[in-house]
Amino acid sequence: MSRYRPPAPPKSNYLTAEGEARLRQELDYLWRDERPRVTRQVSDAAALGDRSENAEYIYGKKRLREIDRRVRYLSKRLESAVVVKDPPSDPSKIYFGAWVTLEDEDGEAHTFRIVGPDEIGESEGLISMDAPLGKSLFGKQVDDEIRVRAPSGVTLYWVTDIRYTDS
Repeated sequence: MSRYRPPAPPKSNYLTAEGEARLRQELDYLWRDERPRVTRQVSDAAALGDRSENAEYIYGKKRLREIDRRVRYLSKRLESAVVVKDPPSDPSKIYFGAWVTLEDEDGEAHTFRIVGPDEIGESEGLISMDAPLGKSLFGKQVDDEIRVRAPSGVTLYWVTDIRYTDS
């Protein structure tokens, strides 16, 4: 058995205007607040003496590496990001940034917003454009049926509403 792992498939690099603002805010916080604070802590811990058994020093250096890794990642993603600010020319179809209301087989309504992969996770109702449901929604219109293959089986949804503003 080899240790080779194929690289992860590339993520789509689209962001909503809100997602770009959130990522820029995180980058600014890490660079201007978090990193200088942790650097001071590491410096103070290093001044205490033996670094090999100094847990504060070791943990601080590890935290600095994590911060630097995240700063590099955010900088690269924001540098190459495509920010979608305007609604599409045909707002009757589902595209990136759309708020979509779906009805499942039980008659329950679910509302999602299609966003980039870097934007999911911070709040409910966001779905990545790279997720199976997100991919299956693109180009659909109101009253279209969507079949999504999931580990638990195929799930049916019907599109009941599409909008491009949060209202």
